[in-house]
Amino acid sequence: MKRFHFYRCGNFSSSYREELGLFQSDLGRLWFIAGLIIVFVIIPLTGSPHVLKALGMIGIYSIAAIGLNILTGYTGMISLGHSAIFGVGAYTVVILANMMNAPLYIAVPAGGALAAVAGIVFGLPAIRLMGVYLCFTTLACQKIMEFIFINWKGVTGGVEGSPPLRTAVAAMHIQNDMALYYIIFTLLTLMAMMAVNLLRSKFGRALCAIRDNEKAAGVMGIPAFRYKMLSFAVSSFYAGIAGALFSCYSLNISPGDFNVSFSIILIAMIIIGGMGTIRGSILGAVIIVLLKEASVLADGILQDALGIPLRAYSLYEFTAGLLIVLFIIFKPEGIAGVWDDVRSVFRSWPLSKVVNNGIK
Repeated sequence: MKRFHFYRCGNFSSSYREELGLFQSDLGRLWFIAGLIIVFVIIPLTGSPHVLKALGMIGIYSIAAIGLNILTGYTGMISLGHSAIFGVGAYTVVILANMMNAPLYIAVPAGGALAAVAGIVFGLPAIRLMGVYLCFTTLACQKIMEFIFINWKGVTGGVEGSPPLRTAVAAMHIQNDMALYYIIFTLLTLMAMMAVNLLRSKFGRALCAIRDNEKAAGVMGIPAFRYKMLSFAVSSFYAGIAGALFSCYSLNISPGDFNVSFSIILIAMIIIGGMGTIRGSILGAVIIVLLKEASVLADGILQDALGIPLRAYSLYEFTAGLLIVLFIIFKPEGIAGVWDDVRSVFRSWPLSKVVNNGIK
């Protein structure tokens, strides 16, 4: 009969297979199942349309942040052009759905695939650069893509925006908030698990080695160029899928949705949530969406109470920038690092109590 382990005091793994397991205890499995029930059953039945739309945006941002974390948190390559890759996925869906009448189950993967190709093209001039040079190269690519989005009016609609999206999902129009909610969170669950397993493999260990010391990784036989290109491709695929879902969420998109400011917001997500962790990407997306909602609310309060003329988006960007600075200074590991600290205390509770009492 199987013996269930709901609590582990310390790490007693006896093999690499056990150490790299997706769940370290049966409690983790139960939490995962409970989370799926809450997300896929309880919230859709009890949440309002506004709550579903806000959660849908959290799901979209989480997928994009996971992709950026693979590139930045695991490979150590900072990108200021991820917003443009996000836009490639969004415009791909618009083009396929409106011009070719493609269903969503074809248009969304196509958006991810085309974004991966665009990411490889981005990566080619930037792959051998580091630090500030890499940032400026990806920023230049971002500006080139913004120019294309604005001036290729026959495809993107220019600054006026694209025409409303026309397609169907499982005989239901995508304007149905419930259908779109299930699509977003199903993809988020699958892609998060895929990222966790991918980063526990040889591929993930190679990315971490390149991030920590590229020269030492080369001495160990890790081809840095190949893995960096793969990192750009995988990261861009995630951003493309998120952008494709965003076009379904918004129905009408414009080049202003994919500017440099949004690239910085994506970076804010992984800094606030925690770089180098998948759960940090999701936590960062949650914080950013809540911050956006709070900014809209605070904008109305400040204008009514104090007469201060503020725009909600300016307040949102200011607060996001402030959080970036505070987390870099005081908690570089992000919210995920705070959670790890709390979890380690509970895991080692009997031993930590003895040490705190001065008994060795």
